[in-house]
Amino acid sequence: MLDKDCKALGRKLKTDQLTPRQIVRELDKYVIGQDKAKKMVAIALRNRWRRQQVEDELREEIMPNNIILIGPTGVGKTEIARRLARLAEAPFIKVEASKFTEVGYVGRDVESIIRDLTDLAVSMVKAECMEMVRENAETAASERILDLLFPASQHKPFQEDKIQSAESLPVSDDNQGQPAESAEERHKRTREKLKKQLREGKLEDRMVELEVSSESFPMLQVFSPIGIEEMGMNIQDLFGSMMPKKRKKRKMTVAEARQILVAEETQKLIDMEKVVDEAIRRVENSGIVFLDEIDKIAGMSDAHGPDVSREGVQRDILPVVEGTNVVTKYGIVKTDHILFIASGAFHVAKPSDLIPELQGRFPIRVELNSLSTEDFIRILTEPENALVKQYIALLETESAKISFAKSAIKEIAQTATMVNDRAENIGARRLHTILSTLLEEILFQLPDPSVKDFKVTAEYVKDKLNDIVEDEDLTKYIL
Repeated sequence: MLDKDCKALGRKLKTDQLTPRQIVRELDKYVIGQDKAKKMVAIALRNRWRRQQVEDELREEIMPNNIILIGPTGVGKTEIARRLARLAEAPFIKVEASKFTEVGYVGRDVESIIRDLTDLAVSMVKAECMEMVRENAETAASERILDLLFPASQHKPFQEDKIQSAESLPVSDDNQGQPAESAEERHKRTREKLKKQLREGKLEDRMVELEVSSESFPMLQVFSPIGIEEMGMNIQDLFGSMMPKKRKKRKMTVAEARQILVAEETQKLIDMEKVVDEAIRRVENSGIVFLDEIDKIAGMSDAHGPDVSREGVQRDILPVVEGTNVVTKYGIVKTDHILFIASGAFHVAKPSDLIPELQGRFPIRVELNSLSTEDFIRILTEPENALVKQYIALLETESAKISFAKSAIKEIAQTATMVNDRAENIGARRLHTILSTLLEEILFQLPDPSVKDFKVTAEYVKDKLNDIVEDEDLTKYIL
């Protein structure tokens, strides 16, 4: 039954029903502007589903159209990729390309990207399977709790003293005056009454003694230029198989015991081999890797000779993007059909500074636009997670009400544009610093009753920010 359910997981992804237009509409809820970029990633995501519908012979030949997003910081590159992955319910990992080094040097190996992605996929599928079997696990856990509350003899007939001690529990006896019954019948009847009380939550504070596993593994410190995750092995699993698990008895309430027992029963019901198979299938066919700051590993045009921290990393990334077999602790994972989305500001370097082979593996290039004042106004108010909505919700936790006049929103947006032009352009992130400075005094005073109802006006914004904006030195540090 579980095998069938776990296989069905792969057919329940949202992208099965979402068209490119619908994907863009969903992205519009969180990302303002950048229509070209949203259109291209929507097509790339839909192509993952289209490929699955193609006949087997041709399916393996259809390669993903990897994308490079080019644009300054804070314009929505990372947010587009993150929202796309949530929308697709696909395994997704975001990594900074500058964290990796060429094989043989101190640092992370690029193949660890796929290992981390596989770990995430296994956790994702396992959580879905746990939700499927949760009801059965809770039923089994309840039966084990009843065994703890009212144990039955396993090797000889029911003993009267155990029956009497169990019936001393606060269980009402509705069978007075009835003919004498056997010990087994009395045991069954008492157990049913306990089950009813357990279901009604009347025994949650009752103390029981439960045998739990003692997870004590020897600590191992590895002095190696590569991290332990690069070794493709799980040290805890290694020691767990070599040494028997220790068990110890603990006293706890029924409520605490239920959590432990539900977790144990869930593990018994889940077939981890099927979970791993499904996770690897998802990684290979639906996985998305977001390579941020790829411009930081692009070689400069005036550089002489290969650079270990730049071209060396590019050469190591190339086979992973092209398609290779990566050894993970769950088995071999093929990267041929994983979608790679790279991004970078490319202020100094250019996409053409990447090695030609890597450029060829990112055929789609989308340039994102810098944000205007009108974009900032929309970002402050339109998205479902808009900053203005966030601050309103934060203040509501203190029973305070804050509102923003349209003129105030416009003034904040104009200030953000002005500071971005004068100082470093950090895009929409500038709005965070401005709003934080603007509302600092209000947030500090709460929960003072005198600021329970406050309206932010354009005059208030000018009064709070004008001196800072005009002072170039202060702008660097505060805004």
